[in-house]
Amino acid sequence: MSQSPSRPRAGRPTREQAEHRHRELLDCALEVFLENGFERSTIESIAAAAGMAKRTIYSLYPDKAALFEASVQRAVDRWLVPIETLRAAETDDLEETLLAIGRIRLAGITSPAGTALQRILNAEGNRFPRLFQLVYEQGTMPALTFIAEVLARHAEAGIIEIDDPAVVGGAFLSMVVGGPATGALWGVSWDPDDLDKRMRTLVRLFLDGVRPR
Repeated sequence: MSQSPSRPRAGRPTREQAEHRHRELLDCALEVFLENGFERSTIESIAAAAGMAKRTIYSLYPDKAALFEASVQRAVDRWLVPIETLRAAETDDLEETLLAIGRIRLAGITSPAGTALQRILNAEGNRFPRLFQLVYEQGTMPALTFIAEVLARHAEAGIIEIDDPAVVGGAFLSMVVGGPATGALWGVSWDPDDLDKRMRTLVRLFLDGVRPR
């Protein structure tokens, strides 16, 4: 008699199911940390929120700090905009390119994942200063580098006149993203049309400041 093909034992999750549950754990952990703060959050409360046994969590993370850092990394991963997305937005028209970049960055930082990330960094950044570096290196620096490249190309063509593309690129991001990002953190609800009008006004203001005189 032929043997039936081997099957996973009943109740044993597949790798995809285990990865999905792991992501759910990190999302639940971040919510608990946001609600209670790092100090008052416990592995027990996170396990209850995730519907997971404590021993399962400890098999993945040695302590609460390691789980916290992993949950923040998960928030960063959800917030990040691939640099390819920014590159695809570039055109020969500098104004339209800057508008597209501003819109993409603003959408990311005011998204639920972006807002959650800002909140947790504001609350626990002093305890975990390495997280600021993580967010900067993985999210902010690649975007700034790309913007600086765009500005440098247009400066070489004589369309704008700048001395330090990196500094000017940082100023651009602060202008177009800073205010709405802070507002989102405080729970301000922006009208999309007003936000887009604001973005276009600030991009033009920025360009007026860097065009040759």
